[in-house]
Amino acid sequence: MATLSFRDEAPNGDFLTDYDRMHVKLYCRLLDAEADGADWQEAVEILFGIDPDTEPERARRIHDTHLARAHWMTEHGYKILRLGRLN
Repeated sequence: MATLSFRDEAPNGDFLTDYDRMHVKLYCRLLDAEADGADWQEAVEILFGIDPDTEPERARRIHDTHLARAHWMTEHGYKILRLGRLN
């Protein structure tokens, strides 16, 4: 998955973005990792290809903002996605 391009911060608005659409599988994998009790450092290394020991602040920000967006997708974004609306 590290071959995709990632932002240092996931979107945080109330609209589904093209970025969200491109990263739906990532969001699912983050939620799965959380549900399985995976360590966030292992998840960020596997899913984003970032070494949390080398870039701890960046790794944490990327993980936390994308996980928050994944949760938003489960509560709100999926409805927009299902209806086929972008913004």
